[in-house]
Amino acid sequence: MTTWRWMTVVTAVAVVATGCGSARQPDAGAPDATSPTAGSRLTGRIEVDGSSTVFPVTQLAAERFKAMHPQVDIAVGFSGTGGGFKKLCAGDIHIADASRPIKDDEREVCERGGISYIEMRVGLDGITNIVDADNEFVSCLTTDQLEAIWVQGSSVTRWRQVAPSFPDTGLQLFGPGPDSGTYDFFIEEIIGDPDEGARPRTDYSASEDDNVIVQGVAGTPGALGYVGFAYYAENRARLKGLAVDAGDGCVEPTEETIEDGQYHLSRPLFVYVAERALEMPHVHEFLRYYVQRSGELASAAGYVPLSEQAQQDALDTLQQASS
Repeated sequence: MTTWRWMTVVTAVAVVATGCGSARQPDAGAPDATSPTAGSRLTGRIEVDGSSTVFPVTQLAAERFKAMHPQVDIAVGFSGTGGGFKKLCAGDIHIADASRPIKDDEREVCERGGISYIEMRVGLDGITNIVDADNEFVSCLTTDQLEAIWVQGSSVTRWRQVAPSFPDTGLQLFGPGPDSGTYDFFIEEIIGDPDEGARPRTDYSASEDDNVIVQGVAGTPGALGYVGFAYYAENRARLKGLAVDAGDGCVEPTEETIEDGQYHLSRPLFVYVAERALEMPHVHEFLRYYVQRSGELASAAGYVPLSEQAQQDALDTLQQASS
């Protein structure tokens, strides 16, 4: 397990969080993003790209913000976490959605390009292993079984190879592509550190769009895949989410187990914003709106809010970066 995971979640170091929209209000005299005055003066375009996992949260924030500030155009894409960082560090976008922290090599690219940024958390996710809703033979997989399925060179192509109690049914795999932060996190947690030679198999149906994975698994008897929790929660009628046993028994992915860290594949979700973009009033106001309501937005998008204190820390971080 990566060492940063629950340290960063619990201590809420320098980043966004959520908490049911009850963070401290702006200082007196500061124009609120929802006020008519703020709405009438805000114009411009905001470019966002990156994680398909974080996409629903940011898209919801963009829709609600634009409803109050119609002169602000917000484009939200999802090329994957890695794709978002490439665009951020190239100066092509203002904000990158990410389902993992920025890597050292990506940080170096930003530094070479003169791009400084701030990192903010916007919620918690639990990567969910999914099968079709009619699957009755599997409800939990161990991390060892998941590794045997997904590791490079795996010969597992039938469920009977995973466990003798499973039927001799074909096992078709669906999952994120290598530009996805979900892919990076899952592989490191289940297979091991890529820097130490851990590699996943490549003979599976890959997509940077979680909806494509959902459709593939839901429509393929015997299929297995993994997606962000919100995509599973939104498709419970078509999917079955599996518990994970990391050595202490099977733990199902729920809001409670994700929030308290019992679920092995829990992780924080992020947005990264270029500091120079914060000099633009419409970008700054959008980020302030996003942070203030991150708990409400994360919940509405199907994810798990962070603590009120972490949300307040994020507001303080944003204010310091903008001063």
